[in-house]
Amino acid sequence: MADKPTPAVQDYLKAIHQLGGTDEGVASGKIATALGVKAPSVTGMLKRLADAGWIEYTSGTGAKLSAAGLVEALRVIRRHRLVELFLTQVLKLDWSEVDTEAEALEHAISPRLEQAISDYLGEPHEDPHGHPIPSRTGEMKSRNLKRLSEFRAGDTVVVREAQDDNPDRLRHWSAQGLTPGARVRVLSYQELDDLFEVEVDGKLVRLGSEGLNGLRGELVTSSGMK
Repeated sequence: MADKPTPAVQDYLKAIHQLGGTDEGVASGKIATALGVKAPSVTGMLKRLADAGWIEYTSGTGAKLSAAGLVEALRVIRRHRLVELFLTQVLKLDWSEVDTEAEALEHAISPRLEQAISDYLGEPHEDPHGHPIPSRTGEMKSRNLKRLSEFRAGDTVVVREAQDDNPDRLRHWSAQGLTPGARVRVLSYQELDDLFEVEVDGKLVRLGSEGLNGLRGELVTSSGMK
């Protein structure tokens, strides 16, 4: 196994992790879509990753992270999310701008700088989009969240995470108050028109399933959170 993975290797390991490749194999087609590359090049790269010991891979079952691959994926995810938080909290960039910047910087910062950023921010647990930040020892909080489009009339939901790869959608959510920590009451769902009416901070918001796609949360119950 190489001592230091290349940025391309890190991108693949991170993508496999985010697609569920810690528990089961991820199909090469899904990886190609996530990375925006052609399927044949993905197949070749996965074979190289398997030969290097970063993943377990067969064409029938897909790619699954090895123990070493998981450690490296979590390192990259930690750097990415710390950088996003630094850019929003310290440099005051909008949350819609930081994903692309973090994609570049996650490969460039040293472990020393990574920890300096974390110390400065107080060893944070979440990035600006609500995603958990792995700890310095590689632990990451697991959550049982649902897409907001899966909830129905009468449900009150707390938004926990927002998908961060679409700047226009992030700006739209921000304008509507649909950010991590927001409490959302589902007023109605019109199945024929695929239209949700929700209340956010006392404001009525109408969105379809696609408009809610990428937001994840958890149900509020009378006794607390599920």
